[in-house]
Amino acid sequence: MKRMFIAITALAGGAAIAHAEDPIVGNWKTELGDTAAITSCGAGYCITLKSGKHVGKQIGTFRGKDGSYEGKITDPDANKTYDGTLTVSGKALKLKGCVLKVVCESQTWPRL
Repeated sequence: MKRMFIAITALAGGAAIAHAEDPIVGNWKTELGDTAAITSCGAGYCITLKSGKHVGKQIGTFRGKDGSYEGKITDPDANKTYDGTLTVSGKALKLKGCVLKVVCESQTWPRL
């Protein structure tokens, strides 16, 4: 029984480490100069502002892996949520939010 617990603990720890190594996880600088933290949450990732006038507000939820993600992104000033995509390339995160997949806006955030 003790060996089984150790094996399960080791497997669970390994899964957490692999998930944490995904390229999206970390701190990013928004176009307004705020810090946005992307962390794993549930089966995906959450974006939470860590500085600026909306500090503490969750502004996105995404699912995906290996640098390509889909989900929802919220404009904290307008308090409107849009369908969005995120792609990670090196130390840059490109966000794209769309209304009805027709009218889209993009931003690029550097990694901090």
